[in-house]
Amino acid sequence: MDGVLKWLEATALATEIRENEFLFPWVEALHVLAITLVVGSIAILDLRLIGFASLDRPVGRLARDILPCTWIAFAFAALTGTLLFSAKATDYAGNFFFRGKLVLLALAALNMVVFHAFTGRNMQHLSVGSPAAARIAGGLSLTIWVAVVAFGRWIGFTLH
Repeated sequence: MDGVLKWLEATALATEIRENEFLFPWVEALHVLAITLVVGSIAILDLRLIGFASLDRPVGRLARDILPCTWIAFAFAALTGTLLFSAKATDYAGNFFFRGKLVLLALAALNMVVFHAFTGRNMQHLSVGSPAAARIAGGLSLTIWVAVVAFGRWIGFTLH
């Protein structure tokens, strides 16, 4: 795996991002902006599931309105995150907070899949309250995404 990471770091794009005084901060800023859109849009839906916000809107309608923005922002965050990773792949790969962020992202995906497979399909027209399973999924999602942001922030403080 070390050889693949070193090869990735040696690519022209990774080298340019790492060595250009302006490029890395710009890619990082775009990554943070995209993550902000991802977490903010997910939080709107999670707060609805928990029962704290947007109670006048059915969950299905709210999801249809918000999730396209979420997926576009997530794709952009993944792209910019991959570019940042390529610039310092060996450093990131060994970083506890980077690895933790990846685990948290996997947990967020698992939570989403389980929610949509079991609880979410029955909530399309729900306009008042949320079943306990939906409140739990929303609370878990919100907690995981806050942890993703915290771990992401700590990556920069702990790289050597």
